[in-house]
Amino acid sequence: IHAWVDLDEREVVKLVDTGPKNTNVVENLRTHYYREGKRDLRDDLTPYNVIQPDGPSWNVDGHTVEWQNWHVRVGFNHREGLVLYDITYEDEGTERPILRRASYPEVVTAYNDPDPDHDWKAPFDVGEYGLGRLANSLTEGCDCLGYMHYWDAVLNDGDGNAQVIPNAICLHEEDYGLLWKHYDWRVGDHEVRRNRRLVISFISTIGNYDFAFYWYFYQDGSIESEVRLTGCNATGLLSGDNRETGYSETIGPGHKSMLHQHVFNCRLDFTIDGETNTVREVNLNDVPYGPEGYDPTPHAGVTDQNLNPHGNAAYVERTRLERESDAQRMTDTHAGRYWEIVNENVTNDATGEPVGYRLMPKAGTNTAFPMQPGSSNAKRAGFATKHLWVSQYDDAERYPAGEYPNQHPGGVGLPVWTDADRSIANEDLVVWYNMCQTHVSVPEDWPILPTKMVSFKLEPAHFFEENPAIDVPPEHAIKDIDKWKTENQEGMDLEDN
Repeated sequence: IHAWVDLDEREVVKLVDTGPKNTNVVENLRTHYYREGKRDLRDDLTPYNVIQPDGPSWNVDGHTVEWQNWHVRVGFNHREGLVLYDITYEDEGTERPILRRASYPEVVTAYNDPDPDHDWKAPFDVGEYGLGRLANSLTEGCDCLGYMHYWDAVLNDGDGNAQVIPNAICLHEEDYGLLWKHYDWRVGDHEVRRNRRLVISFISTIGNYDFAFYWYFYQDGSIESEVRLTGCNATGLLSGDNRETGYSETIGPGHKSMLHQHVFNCRLDFTIDGETNTVREVNLNDVPYGPEGYDPTPHAGVTDQNLNPHGNAAYVERTRLERESDAQRMTDTHAGRYWEIVNENVTNDATGEPVGYRLMPKAGTNTAFPMQPGSSNAKRAGFATKHLWVSQYDDAERYPAGEYPNQHPGGVGLPVWTDADRSIANEDLVVWYNMCQTHVSVPEDWPILPTKMVSFKLEPAHFFEENPAIDVPPEHAIKDIDKWKTENQEGMDLEDN
């Protein structure tokens, strides 16, 4: 039953009853419980404890964090939730700026099923609900693991009174496998380093979905932003013994989950070694044998007409994005496409190239936004139609779907701002990157969705003169491994552990 309501007059205009599809819905879902007390739990897990007996490696002063040459200021607001400010890297005593501000200013979840029970669904989780307002109070041992530091979120409720969300932001370190390694078999020299990263995170629950936002800082100077999706899929009913695939997927008897997208928009206000930056698109290109194909005499000499005599040549092409209209781009995994944000006024002493960072998409997790031009979703979420946008900085341009997307017909925000086609070469600029996750449901996603992940990474490119993680000490220099095992793992077979 759908109610059409005039929100200005506060009147019900009409009711639409599409009729019952399934009278056995309760019986069909009776076994789909997820809470601890309702399920038989496996009993073959032993405790996994993460301890730091000497404390963490970070230093926290109010909302400022220092860790492994990184300096970050942590903020929070009711709309975007976690916001990071003034991200710098200390390079031989000099704090070098990278990002002035980083946040997720909009998230839209748009449904693709034309079923009238579901075709109207497209919530704007930032502009309509507020990621920060719906943040969780994080719990030790599950939401975060190890030695932790928490910040509370201090907001206003609907009446303007103070609202405190305890433990809304979590800070911790975690092991992340191999950082770098080389075994020189000629002399038997073996050098290996563990990869440790700093994690700043928060989790927001918007109705049925739980979104976990993570910012990772690495010892090699890179930054990663990741969103993990879990929670309970929105579902619908099927008539009789019908099954569906395509617009929705059957996940149980008389029960479907609709095809939908989650579009996470990340706003990156870059200040790489200064406020004026430039973006370059990088694509992998192959080279034909020559103007007439294969040259049967490849050793006859290389000329301008025969630059690839053996068929092995390929190159990366860099295209400088000059104006906002040039910088409305899609990912391309076949071309290995990524983008470089560089400061053309500062060069690397070793290479002479401009200092910069690469924005690296995660392969295979970013789809197109399939809404038809002119549709309500395409107009209201116009920012989602491209994966990358670049705009000239304007302090008033904060939310890509506009200031007030609730009930807005569209035609505002990022697409309108960039219609001005301002210069973005050697300017104070903002990069907007969309991660569009298309969810095709399966029974294994029910009743609770195992975590799905989307992410991108910012990697230094000519920002440093060598690997900045070359000075990370090996584990035996950080702690006495043999002594620790003896004290903490008595009774275990140390050769196997």
